[in-house]
Amino acid sequence: MKLLSYNVNGIRAAENKGFSTWLADVAPDIIGLQEIKAMDDQFDWQVVRNLGYEVFTYPAEKKGYSGTAILTRKRPNKVTKGCGVDWIDAEGRIIRADFDDFSFISVYIPSGSSGDERQAMKMQFLDFFLPYIKSLSQEFPRLIIGGDYNICHQAIDIHDPVRNAGMSGFLPEERAWFTSYLQEGLVDSFRHLDKTPDNYSWWSYRAGARANNKGWRIDYHVITEALLPHLRSAAILPQVHHSDHCPVELVLQF
Repeated sequence: MKLLSYNVNGIRAAENKGFSTWLADVAPDIIGLQEIKAMDDQFDWQVVRNLGYEVFTYPAEKKGYSGTAILTRKRPNKVTKGCGVDWIDAEGRIIRADFDDFSFISVYIPSGSSGDERQAMKMQFLDFFLPYIKSLSQEFPRLIIGGDYNICHQAIDIHDPVRNAGMSGFLPEERAWFTSYLQEGLVDSFRHLDKTPDNYSWWSYRAGARANNKGWRIDYHVITEALLPHLRSAAILPQVHHSDHCPVELVLQF
């Protein structure tokens, strides 16, 4: 079972760069998307359905902003859009699909880089999200939370930890939150298997950051410990170029 998570930074822009052709080649069983930035009438998802995927979208109320989706070749038992918090749901940030063997979330945690107000909302989101996932993991012991967390957890996850120490996405309080999150019986699947540096999933468009691999690892598949016996591999796919992010991959066996 191959799962991907990918912040596409606009599904229309990604498709213009060959997204569906790439998807046909890699053929994941399930892919969670973030920042689709399109209402359902603004993008023809039939190009994805033609590849054998069921499409479940959760666009933001604001056009051209945020939004998540799950594309799956395996029919889910249930799909849940939203979490019951009005402002989070208005931005289309959480969608979940439940299957026989596990539940899969595509989440887009807010960025705080645009200013103090959004950083405060990001911290508000994090304060909500930890108990929310803790409660969900009681209901669904085999839970996968894939998506763009907009947080580098450790110094190894960012190209310049000293210079970026005061930047949103690498603030001490965000990193501490991530530590407490993993202490709730959760596992960073990639870092569990790969302890090497220079593995990033997002690069600024400025100053040749991607070409020089000056990146941040902010996209994750976090899994519950109950899934560890089924974990076969976790990878980052930096060779994929439809976005300023790249996909992250998780392979499980049941």
